[in-house]
Amino acid sequence: MTNMRNNLLTMVLAGILAGALLELITAQTCGCSANMCCSQYGYCGTGDAYCGTGCQAGPCYASPSSNGVAVSDIVSQTFFDGIIGQADASCAGKGFYSRSVFLQATDSYSSFGRDGSIDDSKREIAAFFAHVTHETGHFCYIEEIDGPSKNYCKEDNTQYPCVAGKGYYGRGPIQLSWNFNYGPAGNSIGFDGLNNPEIVATDPVVSFKTALWFWMNNVHSVIGQGFGETIRAINGDRECNGANPDTVNSRVEYYKDYCNQLSVDPGDNLYC
Repeated sequence: MTNMRNNLLTMVLAGILAGALLELITAQTCGCSANMCCSQYGYCGTGDAYCGTGCQAGPCYASPSSNGVAVSDIVSQTFFDGIIGQADASCAGKGFYSRSVFLQATDSYSSFGRDGSIDDSKREIAAFFAHVTHETGHFCYIEEIDGPSKNYCKEDNTQYPCVAGKGYYGRGPIQLSWNFNYGPAGNSIGFDGLNNPEIVATDPVVSFKTALWFWMNNVHSVIGQGFGETIRAINGDRECNGANPDTVNSRVEYYKDYCNQLSVDPGDNLYC
């Protein structure tokens, strides 16, 4: 009788412990809202602890590539804040651009900052932010100054025809411009670039994705040729070959500064 009583007690305790364990596991099972990450331990939240290493679901930061680089390790909060912190408090970009949104956007571009050596990754990231800093005034501007007054419609482009009343002036971190860029960028990212170009200035994830889309399609392939070729890829004859040395110098100085912050040699061929 004593043995039966002990066995029954053991079974009851085992059931209680199993229930407690099940409750703990259930508490750690993510059912996060769309803007939160499910961490490697099963909790919902945002930031590196949730969206970084081991992130299971949600807007996770991209995983490290074969060269061992995670963009989130290079673009620290301190690095990002060092750029946007130089913009005036009144700037529209202060409440629009953020490191977390940038990292979320990079998840759609697995080769950005992850090709070649670790130093190659650092140089590409330094180059990207050098151009972004120049284009937006340290993340101050979301839209090009006096953009609505400028005509960026290439009317003979029948594949991506301009829509009446829509402006394809510079928007976002790289200042996406022209109908022939808005159209394919929208097709790739998933928005109507011709009918709704304004979303680049209202949705920060889309905004960063357009910058990365342009970068990966026009700039990424020339990174190994030096920073000067990235200037040529973005603005060509409008700045290079002596057309606008002041803007070239500005971009180069930002690039050298960011390379210094990331402890990497800037390489050769800095000018175009």
